[in-house]
Parts: sequence; C-alpha cells; structure tokens
Amino acid sequence: MAMMNISDILETIAMIEEEHLDIRTITMGISLLDCCDSDIKKSCDKVYDKITRKAEKLVATGEQIEKEYGIPIINKRISVTPIAMVSACSGGNPVEYAKALERAAQTVGVNFIGGYSALVHKGFAAGDEALIRSIPEALAVTEHICSSVNIGSTKAGINMDAVALMGQTVVEAAKATADKGCIGPAKLVVFCNAPEDNPFMAGAFHGAGEPDCVINVGVSGPGVVSTALKKIPDGNLTDVADVVKKTAFKITRVGQLVAREASDRLGVPFGIVDLSLAPTPAVGDSVAHILEEMGLEQCGCHGTTAALALLNDAVKKGGIMASSHVGGLSGAFIPVTEDAGMIDAARSGALNLERLEAMTAVCSVGLDMINIPGDTPAEVIAAIIADEAAIGMVNSKTTAVRVIPAIGKKVGDELDFGGLLGGGPVMDVNMISPAKFISRGGRIPAPLQSLKN
Repeated sequence: MAMMNISDILETIAMIEEEHLDIRTITMGISLLDCCDSDIKKSCDKVYDKITRKAEKLVATGEQIEKEYGIPIINKRISVTPIAMVSACSGGNPVEYAKALERAAQTVGVNFIGGYSALVHKGFAAGDEALIRSIPEALAVTEHICSSVNIGSTKAGINMDAVALMGQTVVEAAKATADKGCIGPAKLVVFCNAPEDNPFMAGAFHGAGEPDCVINVGVSGPGVVSTALKKIPDGNLTDVADVVKKTAFKITRVGQLVAREASDRLGVPFGIVDLSLAPTPAVGDSVAHILEEMGLEQCGCHGTTAALALLNDAVKKGGIMASSHVGGLSGAFIPVTEDAGMIDAARSGALNLERLEAMTAVCSVGLDMINIPGDTPAEVIAAIIADEAAIGMVNSKTTAVRVIPAIGKKVGDELDFGGLLGGGPVMDVNMISPAKFISRGGRIPAPLQSLKN
C-alpha cells in the first residue's frame, strides 16, 4: 500500500511538472441579495463592502495552498448574484454596479468577477433589459468584469426577443472595445441552460439557489489526458475510454483536495468541483490534440464529433467517481482561440463554424471564443445564438455562444487577446440573412422533453 501511495504521488508530480495539470480556478461565489437598496449608491457600497469582506483572503489562501502542495492554481475569481436582480431594486444606471465590482476586484486582487448577468429565458423582469443594454459600456469601462445572459432553457424554451437583443449587444460590445482589440465580447457569454455553480469565466454567476458564500473549484488537464493516451497507441476505443476515465478520476481528486483545503481555510462551504478539460494556447495543453491522439489526422475532420463524444462522456464518468459534488460544466471545452490545436485546425481550414456547431452537441459548452468578421450583422449573430440554444434546449444540456466580431478585420485575418484568451484567425460565417426569422420575436416553445414532472 505504501508503494502505491508513493507511486500515486510521483504520478501526480509528473502530471503537474510535465503535463500541464493545474487548478484552473478557485472561484468564490457570493450572494448579493442582501445588498439590495432603493438607493443605487448605497447598494453599490454594500456590494463593494461585502465582496471585499468575504474575499479578503481568497487570493492569499490560494497562493498558500499552491505553495504548500506544489499544485499550480492559475486563477482566483469571484462570481456574484446576477446583477440584474440587484439593480432591479435600485433602478438607475447598472454600469454603476460594474464599477463597484471593478473596484472590489482590484482591492482583493482576483483575476475576474463574473455575474454582470441577467436570466431572461422566459422573459424580461425588472432590471433585465436595462442591464443587457448596459453590457457594452460596462465591459468597456472595466477590466475584470465578465458578463453572461441566459436566453433559453429546456423547461422554458428560447426567448427570441432576448436572442435578437443579444445579437445587437455582442456587436456593440465589440465596437465599444475596438481600441482594445475587441476584448468586450470575449468576456460575454450567451447561455441556454446556464448552470448556477459554474466556476469558469466568462459565464460564472452565483445562482439564486446557492448558499450565501461558497467555494467552487475548476480543474483542467488536457495535457495529462493526451499523455496517458500516448501510452496505448494500439488500444481500441474502449481502451481509450477507460484510460480517460482513470485519468479524469486522478485529476478530480487533486481538485477535491484543493477545494476542501480552500473551504476549510476560508471558513466557507465547499460547493462543487468542475472537471472541465479547459485548454490553453500553450503547447501540450490542447483538447484538439487529445482528439488527434485518438487517431484523427486533424481536429475538424470527419470523426471529430464522435471522438469528442467519447472524451466528454469518459471525463464525466471518471470525475463523478472521484467527488460527490461534481458540477458546473464538467466535460471538454472547445474554445478556438484558447486551444493551440483548435487554432491550427481553424487556420488550415480543417475546422469551420459548421463543424464546431456539430461538436457542441456533445461537448460541455458551445461555440466558444470564435473570431468572426467585424461586419457580421447582428441578426446573423442572433441566429448563431438561436441555433446553439436550440441544441441545448432539445438535448437538455448547457450550450453557449462567445463570438468576437473583429472590427475592421475579414476572414483569415488574426485577432490576438493574449494570456489564457489566446488568439486566432477570423473564421468564415454564412452571411445569408436570417433577419426575418429573428425579427419575428416571441418565444420558441419548450420541447416535449421539458415535461418530466
């Protein structure tokens, strides 16, 4: 038994030092419902005070755990109650809340605060539309704020009025941050079936059903999975699934350890471990390369969706055995600009928007971090959102869209964000107009499978 323990320890060290295993994020979820006030200035002050009080030691604690265990913890983040709910009580310009969140982020030293958000899958409540219309300005005047809007769900259907508005909002966010490389839409996600406990940006928010304060951890290890598969070059696909499951189990155990330690030290309940193979632009840290290790010549060729389905399922099966509280998105992410293999495939033409849409039916999120031409009409972006929402709604899964209109750029040009957001080519978009369909508005009704009670 002692030898097995030593072997496990050595294997984990190798995963960290050679295979890019890391804790992608420790995210503290904070409820702001008790910060509501009819006076917007008082409400913003309460928001700032609560966040800085609750998260005062978040970054230092993460750094301490990282040092003691030798496990890289890349990001320390905060998610908050959807700000539309808070601003509904005060009225006024929601951007004031964005500025308060930005001050809090700078004070406590986190990478991002998520939750400049609205949940409008069944319609607009007080505060929702005002917040959505303020998103471009909010993202332009802040650096650490992330925004998300949930426009559909399996239970409610798809709010097509919100879809149309989000198409316009994405365009306006790109224009508002054109002088900053169009970074605004890179921090804006449009969801169907958004999870309330997601620790990953830009889609993190603290759901109304969550505790007052909670710790969620997001783990990532594409490099670990890819390396494990190299050891079975002649294995069949059942062997591949088994290796991925066993590897996901080990990765999740590391996340569970960090989550428990952070929870205990901060005196905050442990929420979930999100086991998502979230790639980076670094060589050896790519989901696309895992698919290619399975036998695809390049990600995007025929067989890509099947390989991704196998990977996503095996990751979930392995992770669920390692922790009683696996949540968030948990699976495989396919953000184009954040994945070295995806970037290469997009540049070569092996990967296009249609193939990516097919892949989203079996991955854990959706069309993510895709650069599109800067002159893409708002109604085309809205239709892209509607297509993804339909996949999520009908399949009872989370889907999302994060596309970046590259102002002044055309297909084949490059747009670079730096850091984890990476960069990549502007991809071709079908410009045949869906304007009449989008302009009809109303709601796409919930599918039959919503009736599960």
